[in-house]
Amino acid sequence: MVRNILAALSILMLTSCSMMSDPVTDRASEILAQMTMEEKVGQIIQADISAVTPEDVRKYHLGSVLNGGNSAPGGGKVADAREWLALADAFWEASTDKGDGRVGIPLIWGTDAVHGHNNLQSAVIFPHNIGLGAANDPDLIGRIAEVTAREVRATGQEWTFAPTLAVARDDRWGRTYESYSEAPDIVAAYAGSMVQGLQGQSGAEDFLTSDHVIATAKHFVGDGGTEQGIDKGDTQGDLEEILTLHGAGYGPAISADVQTVMASFSSINGTKMHGYKALLTDRLKGEMGFDGFVVGDWNGHAEIPGCTAGDCDAALHAGLDMYMAPDSWRELYDNLLDAAKNGDLDLDRLDDAVMRILKVKLRAGLFDAPKPSERASSNASLLGSDAHREVAREAVRKSLVLLKNNSSLLPLQSGQTVLIAGSGADSIEQQSGGWTLNWQGTGNSNDEFAHAETIYAGLKTALEAIDSRAILSVDGSYTAKPDVAIVVFGEQPYAEFRGDRSDLVYETDGGSDLALLKKLKAADIPVISVFLSGRPLWVNPHINASDAFIAAWLPGTEGGGIADVLIADTQGQARYDFTGKLSFSWPATGEGTPINGNEGEKVAFPFGYGLGYGDSKTLAALSEDPGVNLDSRFTGKLVERGDAAAGLQMYLGDASNANIPVTTLTAESLGGAIKLSGIDYRAQEDSRAIQWQGGGKGEWSVRTSRAIDLSALGNAANLALVIDWKVMQAPKAEATMLWGCGADCARQADIGPLLSTLSPQSWTRSVIPLTCFGDPAGELTRIGLSGDDAMQIAIHAAAIEAAETAECPLP
Repeated sequence: MVRNILAALSILMLTSCSMMSDPVTDRASEILAQMTMEEKVGQIIQADISAVTPEDVRKYHLGSVLNGGNSAPGGGKVADAREWLALADAFWEASTDKGDGRVGIPLIWGTDAVHGHNNLQSAVIFPHNIGLGAANDPDLIGRIAEVTAREVRATGQEWTFAPTLAVARDDRWGRTYESYSEAPDIVAAYAGSMVQGLQGQSGAEDFLTSDHVIATAKHFVGDGGTEQGIDKGDTQGDLEEILTLHGAGYGPAISADVQTVMASFSSINGTKMHGYKALLTDRLKGEMGFDGFVVGDWNGHAEIPGCTAGDCDAALHAGLDMYMAPDSWRELYDNLLDAAKNGDLDLDRLDDAVMRILKVKLRAGLFDAPKPSERASSNASLLGSDAHREVAREAVRKSLVLLKNNSSLLPLQSGQTVLIAGSGADSIEQQSGGWTLNWQGTGNSNDEFAHAETIYAGLKTALEAIDSRAILSVDGSYTAKPDVAIVVFGEQPYAEFRGDRSDLVYETDGGSDLALLKKLKAADIPVISVFLSGRPLWVNPHINASDAFIAAWLPGTEGGGIADVLIADTQGQARYDFTGKLSFSWPATGEGTPINGNEGEKVAFPFGYGLGYGDSKTLAALSEDPGVNLDSRFTGKLVERGDAAAGLQMYLGDASNANIPVTTLTAESLGGAIKLSGIDYRAQEDSRAIQWQGGGKGEWSVRTSRAIDLSALGNAANLALVIDWKVMQAPKAEATMLWGCGADCARQADIGPLLSTLSPQSWTRSVIPLTCFGDPAGELTRIGLSGDDAMQIAIHAAAIEAAETAECPLP
């Protein structure tokens, strides 16, 4: 009897252990036990396809590759789907090579498919997240994710760096359009839907396999809350309040079993997230129960004080599992391997990171999968299919927010001649925005998109179907007066850092878009404005000059979705109503300070606002006072009494953050590479001492809020930079003077030799002709000094002036 009871208990215990056993963990443990130190270190590194070859993957056992925003197979901007598959095969075969006793661990290829598979010419491009937030439709989000996953799989990739779960609180941030909303509840409602749509249902047979991909919740955490909306900046405040607000989407994402989380470039209260162990390890992996792996952002580990792109143990020790080291991977591999062998690297932490990566790969079925081109999901014919484009078109319709419709001008009726004008009317580039074919989304012609429809093309088709006529005239000119005009205008494409703004004024009074609207209104032509933007902007004069005004955000490739809502059917009835509601408060002034749902005097249209065709509201004229000094009469002054001249802003920067605004007399860059303090010249603290510590590159700069045309100061060839300064410690190495001259324009010159010739400890006036920087023509966006070596300079004043001398004092 006792023997029978003991036998039964033994069987029960074995059964319980078997039930508790995790096959994925068991298999990962078996693989880990076979791996060499070289294979372990390789597994935690991700390289960009522009800087790595299949042979490199084989030699260094790399765990992952990615294609950055400007990387495509073959080295060009774009590549055919077959080229993507061929390169995926080559990397796969290299990683799974078991020659010479290798374990042969398949790599994963990550891509920024953030609004569709947006690096592909033939893919469908969805509205950016800010537009999807206005749709307020989690079911739609899930279907968008499913389409995106199918198109990513079609070209052989298994991993997307999406969704972005930022709660953008300052619209000056250049990544605002990557955020669904300023409201954490909308972000939270979308997070699970997007993750599940990308990955599939956790526990289902096709979870992470077949037509599904590995998702990434990013950027953990606080990226949308940085002070003054500065990219890679610092989010300040009570930690728990920050996590409640900015971490709202991560709980639902983890509940949907998201497999990867990307660490943020930004900091919280001065601590870089890539090195924040209390949050990456203790909070995310511990309290929140995240059991996937943490991946870094583009060389983000290098921004930890004391780290470089090629040498950073601290990130792994803080909880980073995979380094995104696009072009620094080889040096990083060597240094991590040395650290592992000499005892500087925590080997248990290394094993934990590798285990996490292995388990994700096992859950995704990669160890048992054939090479990418042989998978059923690799079907290029799916890219931009009619079914996929229809989902995107629905998203466009639902994202539109009607701010004004005086006299019920919309929807447009039949039998009219419609002038379609504006820079965005016939531009896939402008309606798609950043992260489209390349990082910044610029330089893309319409014929580079295989499946796309401009807003004009969609309007033309819809108008002709109701016996109306569409006339395209980008500049708004016409021979015969039209019945109505649709003007499509707005922001040109940008991505992070280049999209950061110092205010939210879209355009000054002399702007070309406003002039066009006013010209049409003066001709007594009813005007419908379709505004393309990645954030709410101060456009009160533009709204006043329009009879109807639509916030269309960045709708992507399906421009016909706009016509679906604006143009009536043959019976004069709306084919689709406006259902979009603002997921961001719209500013009444252009100063840019956060408003976030307040319905005070700084809000023109509150969070949740949006008219429908059933609303008969007449919008009164809005104030045209931007609340910002927009005086464009630049006098040439850059620095006065040691501070930035009126209308300009002084910044400090280093590897930790390049954009720290100087708001006090004494200041320091986030990583401590450069410091400012007050110093006396002619009066108490009427100058600034700038000290480079010599522990890494530091930069001091003065920047304009918008590009300044220097021609107002005279012939550029006769202009010079005049500086009153004192050299307290000259650099022994190169010191670079930086000159920002407009979009995608930067010049520089070495001023180290000049500094070494100046009388030490004496105030000096230097005259540096603009010709020292090359072509003097153009604009001014910033002037700065940068260096790695220790040096100290005091500046009292700087200005651009006409100068008699044309001799350049620089080598």
